[in-house]
Amino acid sequence: MKTLLLSPDDIDIAAKLLKTGELVAFPTETVYGLGAVISNAGAIAKIFSTKGRPQNNPLIVHIASLDEVDDLAIEIPPVFYTLAKAYWPGPLTLILQRKPSVSSGVSAELDTIALRMPRHPLARALIEKVGEPLAAPSANLSGKPSSTSAQHVCEDFEGKIAAILDGGICEGGIESTVISLVFGEKPLLLRPGSITKEEIEKVLGSAIEVHAPKKGERPLSPGMAYRHYAPKAPIKLFEVEKELLMHLRTAYSKKRMILSNREIPGHKTWALSQKTLYALLRQSDREGCEEVLILIDEELQHDRALTNRVFRASSSN
Repeated sequence: MKTLLLSPDDIDIAAKLLKTGELVAFPTETVYGLGAVISNAGAIAKIFSTKGRPQNNPLIVHIASLDEVDDLAIEIPPVFYTLAKAYWPGPLTLILQRKPSVSSGVSAELDTIALRMPRHPLARALIEKVGEPLAAPSANLSGKPSSTSAQHVCEDFEGKIAAILDGGICEGGIESTVISLVFGEKPLLLRPGSITKEEIEKVLGSAIEVHAPKKGERPLSPGMAYRHYAPKAPIKLFEVEKELLMHLRTAYSKKRMILSNREIPGHKTWALSQKTLYALLRQSDREGCEEVLILIDEELQHDRALTNRVFRASSSN
């Protein structure tokens, strides 16, 4: 299979391919998604097999209009509309009770559904052209760093999917915040993202709970598998610069990449942020690095979404 690299002017081609059951990667403001129409069970199954994604890991369904929600979910609580009004379109995924008529394939057989309205205009235009929502996890091989450019998607899926709709570099760089509105009495934060817990609580005027997944627990939403976003090289984390410098003195022969939001005297560093993380981890693969060193200093620890991705990428579990 030849994978077509499409420009925004080729959006009609991308829509036609999706309607015929093919997989098409497309940009969002967070990361690139690997899309399939939700009405085609074969296409949904192809997402899992092409990514090497575990069958128990649900997908996010992307919509272009709030009007589509009633066709996908039931028992919608008022808090859903409060959050949708505040953050859609945008990097917030909301989990609701799935309508029985919607294929359970998109939810990995759970009775819930994860919904998001992307802010990227090309993503919403594509959904509108197709005429139905798109199920789309991040466009990367399972467990590897997510894709924030069309080139990243090519690295993982050249010859494996029908097309890539090139919308440039993703402005956000990490996946959406995920909030469940069905588990328990309060909204439940399942995955941190650029929309923070504190911002959501300010909108709601009340506290929300944070889910602490247990090892071996079935994922309740996309992006909860513990080891995720990992490059080929092992990642070593350091909380203080002194420990990092000591490691550099004792492991001098290794080819490495140092990620930090501050300069390390005498060593080349790459600036670490939500937008740069995945691109840098992919760069470490291309350059054949033997290790990736990340300084998780006090300032960086305040970014819960970024540290969440870093810890998952470095986990050996």
